[in-house]
Amino acid sequence: MADLDKPVPRDQEVLVKIHAASVNYGNLVLLKGKPYLARFAYGLLKPKHTVPGGDIAGQVEAVGKDVTQFRPGDNVYGDLSGCGWSGFAEYVSVPEKALTIKPANLTFKEAAAVPMAGVTALQALRNKGNIQAGQNVLIYGASGGVGTFAVQIAKSFGAEVTGLCSTRNLDILRTIGADPCHRLYKGGFRQKDREVCLILAVNGYQPISAYKRALKSNGTYVLSGGSGAQFTQAMVMGPWISFTGNKKMSSTAAEAKSGRPDLHERTY
Repeated sequence: MADLDKPVPRDQEVLVKIHAASVNYGNLVLLKGKPYLARFAYGLLKPKHTVPGGDIAGQVEAVGKDVTQFRPGDNVYGDLSGCGWSGFAEYVSVPEKALTIKPANLTFKEAAAVPMAGVTALQALRNKGNIQAGQNVLIYGASGGVGTFAVQIAKSFGAEVTGLCSTRNLDILRTIGADPCHRLYKGGFRQKDREVCLILAVNGYQPISAYKRALKSNGTYVLSGGSGAQFTQAMVMGPWISFTGNKKMSSTAAEAKSGRPDLHERTY
């Protein structure tokens, strides 16, 4: 804990009194500097950003003279990971482009849980996976932050969703609408999990060869999270598999700057 000066908004910034903030994997990466490649972005020997915290929800207290989209009293939320973090504090001053109006049907706590995980799931399925109605979609790690959003988003697109998770989390998937939901066996995907149109891997580890076998011809695999080995295989082997075969293997991460329109109230 530390006492900091209250921020003063610059001309294009908004001063937000934070009511709620959520914890995501990116905050742990920033603090621990692992995986080590992340240090080139977050600081080699110590964190570049001294106050972590990406997802926030709060109320506008003041605005800079060039701000046009908000006024004091507006309830807002957003992902600050693309503009200096600093959400784990009482106040933060950020560019207005990082925020959008909080939907009235969400509490501050609910809204703070949405930006990073929700946008990651949406962009992975829609932008990278090109999800279509009627497809069978397999989500590996479906009971986590990104996974639970992905299940619900895929269902909203009209897909049939299979969620894979640990046994203790099966009830979570049943309550959010996953169709057949079960854990992964030690030997890999079960036969009923084969020949799917789209796979979204958001947690844990499976070899990329297992994901490839589970895909239909012309199917798509999208990685958005998981172990270091899972990331490495997707980054190194994914492009080669896509180039030499008829199955697309790719990876993605949430883009805070492009995610703002996806958080806008009118998109709900």
